[in-house]
Amino acid sequence: MPVTLPTCLRRSLFVATGVAGLLLAGAAMAQPAGGIASGGGALLVKAALPHLNGFRQALAAAAADDAPVADFYRARGYEAFWTASDAAAESRRAALLTALDTAQAHALPVARYDAAELRRAFRGLRSEGDRGRLEVRLTRALLDFARDLQTGVVDPKKVDAGIVREVPRRTPESILQGFVADPAGFLHGLPPQNPEYARLAKARHRLMDQIAAGGWGDKVPAKALKPGATGAAVVALRDRLAAMGYLGRSATMAYGPEIQSAVRAFQFDHGLTADGVAGEGTISAINTDPQDRLAAVTVAMERERWSNIDRGTRHIWVNLTDFTAKIIDDGKVTFSTRAVVGSTIPDKRTPEFSHLMTYMELNPDWTVPPGIIRRDYLPKLQANPGALAHLQVVDSRGRVVPRGSVNFAAYSAKNFPFNLRQPPGASNALGRVKFMFPNPYSIYLHDTPDKHLFARDTRAYSSGCVRLNDPFDFAYALLARQEADPKSAFHKVLDTGRQERIFLKQPVPVHLDYRTAFTDARGRLQFRPDIYGRDAEIHDALVKAGVDG
Repeated sequence: MPVTLPTCLRRSLFVATGVAGLLLAGAAMAQPAGGIASGGGALLVKAALPHLNGFRQALAAAAADDAPVADFYRARGYEAFWTASDAAAESRRAALLTALDTAQAHALPVARYDAAELRRAFRGLRSEGDRGRLEVRLTRALLDFARDLQTGVVDPKKVDAGIVREVPRRTPESILQGFVADPAGFLHGLPPQNPEYARLAKARHRLMDQIAAGGWGDKVPAKALKPGATGAAVVALRDRLAAMGYLGRSATMAYGPEIQSAVRAFQFDHGLTADGVAGEGTISAINTDPQDRLAAVTVAMERERWSNIDRGTRHIWVNLTDFTAKIIDDGKVTFSTRAVVGSTIPDKRTPEFSHLMTYMELNPDWTVPPGIIRRDYLPKLQANPGALAHLQVVDSRGRVVPRGSVNFAAYSAKNFPFNLRQPPGASNALGRVKFMFPNPYSIYLHDTPDKHLFARDTRAYSSGCVRLNDPFDFAYALLARQEADPKSAFHKVLDTGRQERIFLKQPVPVHLDYRTAFTDARGRLQFRPDIYGRDAEIHDALVKAGVDG
């Protein structure tokens, strides 16, 4: 329903003189450092602009402590943008308030820009001063809503130090310019256009409906169940799987093929070994509250907003919670391999960021990261200078230093002047190939001689880098865009045994991400454990910001 101004306020606006803007600008410059930010701006405006009418003076005072908003209205001569009675202002109001009505569906903090409250404020206008203050409220609602919907409600770096992603925040000036140029088009383009975001929003809506209807019923009162079992626990398993959508209407009381198939589908969607046996891990996942699943989807939507960028028609997506690395071409997975990621020890967790892969290094050496030297290796060398015999001691000029000439006990973690290096070879910690996207965190993808960890469901064991189960096939897939015979081109270099690089003619974006809720190629909702506890921290921050669910 359109929002119109009360009759008492429908009159032409007083036209501010050009001197008004100069007075406000000059007064602001004369304000002592920090004066405006501390709330002095409103009083300053009243003193500087006594000739303005009540609307303009209230507007200027309300905007004074917010430089972009103040600049916006100063450039307009303090004319009404939202609260005028002309068709253009009515259209802008309708577009904004309609968009704000969708805040709940986007898992945003509704109270931050409450459309219902703004409508009440319109209906309750009693003076030109009220109208001036409402102008600023609407503009700030636009700025807050646009920022939150396009690039996220919270700052990821303030939530967890391991999230070092650069969020593409727009400036307030850019938001206002975009809205002025095309209000409806600008608002429509704010949410991530990635289909994943739309699928997550629909999944969140379904979960909220299920929770409102009572959730998924009683939890399964058993630690584990096997095919062939009967009894009350099997009935609870049957009913809960049915409530989640994995089983149709059924009266069975036995753990037969019907339930086994449903368990298998559930396991697949939750990253578990899909054997149809409801072991302890499967029962625990089945018994997870729907509210916890809702929280994961809410966080996933926020993460989509943080990554609201062009990810590349071809890109590499590493989902740390899923322990996989995938090549995505035009929105479809064209290659996937298991991965081992950083362990759950705080300083070994893999960080989250995006970068460009530019080359692969074959027969690599391994220069031990400084953190591993300080934390793990220097203490071992101080206890036994002959330890870690597979590593060379290298000085700052790249020369190998005989171990017997180094007194490791004379150094601390802060002043150790050497590097440790493992030469290329079959037993090298990086295997036979590493994939480079040079970054400040010394993180890359690589081969490994230690293959047994890939058989596990949970694969958080590295010191931060990402190990690949099928690195050669990964290399072939990357080279297929530039080589007629990628396998031969790769092995021609590899088989020399020399440390060499193959550059990618077209660099490929790499996204190290962390999603405990996401959809697969079929659009089915998937869940994974919060191995680092990051999503729990993000959800807490969202709730504190006012997000519901």
